Amino acid sequence: MNSNGIRYLHTLGPHGTNLESAAHDWLHRRGIDGEVELHASLETALEAVPDDGEHALVACAVYPALHTLTFGNLHRLHMVDSFVMPTHNMVLAGAGAAAPRTVSTHPAPVGLVPEGAEARLVLSNAQAAIDCAAGLTEGCVTTVVAAERHGLRVLRDFGPVPMVFTIHQVRAVNCADDRLERVGALP
Repeated sequence: MNSNGIRYLHTLGPHGTNLESAAHDWLHRRGIDGEVELHASLETALEAVPDDGEHALVACAVYPALHTLTFGNLHRLHMVDSFVMPTHNMVLAGAGAAAPRTVSTHPAPVGLVPEGAEARLVLSNAQAAIDCAAGLTEGCVTTVVAAERHGLRVLRDFGPVPMVFTIHQVRAVNCADDRLERVGALP
């Protein structure tokens, strides 16, 4: 299967995110001996990635500002693949309270925060678990992997979520007369 020359994948960290898992899965399924680098956000990842064509950004369809990131970077961000893969089980977890009043969550799964609890937004599901384990909130919406890694108790298991993940190759395009020119495999 064509990898378009991609060897380095950049995505949302810290360790334990669904995006990290998807990035490793994409490399594995293509038999690519590549590397996955984790960033605080997809926006900061894109800032750090060279546009040499060997690097790509891994996103998911529910990433809150994916449309802004994509259309704001048409000059160098090119979607070259997408696939459906189940996430790790999404869970509500906590260090103590059975009904947390404050819950760390990434914006995407904020709908899983229990009614009446205050949602505190963070940059990733893994960061939500870190903040909860540090006592910044009483609970978190996170992955079962991150909850276990940080010694949290699962209060509710929502199961895996079939998710669309996208691969965006980072390479400059030729511009003429302030118009984007088609490059590569585009028709």
